[in-house]
Amino acid sequence: MSDVEHTETDPAHPVSAGLPHRPADDREEVYYEGSPVIRGAVARGVLWELIGIVLIAIPIVLHFISRRPIGVPIFAILIALGLIVLSIPVIRALTIRYRITNYRIDYERGLIGKDIDTLELWHVEDIHFHQTILDRLLGIGSISVISHDQTTPKLLMHSLPHCRTLFEQLKQRIIAVKRQRGVVKMDTGT
Repeated sequence: MSDVEHTETDPAHPVSAGLPHRPADDREEVYYEGSPVIRGAVARGVLWELIGIVLIAIPIVLHFISRRPIGVPIFAILIALGLIVLSIPVIRALTIRYRITNYRIDYERGLIGKDIDTLELWHVEDIHFHQTILDRLLGIGSISVISHDQTTPKLLMHSLPHCRTLFEQLKQRIIAVKRQRGVVKMDTGT
């Protein structure tokens, strides 16, 4: 018999040893990796988009209703400024990146410089799922994580796709990781 094959009589194999489960597996499984979904960022950035549209509309409207047209530089500056303001929600979404695995959550942010915080799942105290009507229509949602981690006591991950499934995976995995580490929640009675 080769080293790869296991039979029911192999004592190293968990089933043959009379154990009900296979041994703990330390491989990291990625549940989600990526930025918030752009459609969610655009929906959350409605105020920025309104300001951008107004900045673009002002020179156009002034050009048509004014007897004295505004100068080309001012026209171009307002249009460019409006386009920049319109792109702020998208740029903000692209500067955030999540990596959610079966052991930890990495939260990366930054456009030029980068900051990464890691939240170990065994530190998590509570987890909350939120989805507005607009989020449901867009197929996104938000997950809030409350933890005992000193650098990241509260982490809000918004505009995540398949959020409900991800929430359920995280919820179950948090319980499993705490059991593996022997973390027990105790009521102090205060």
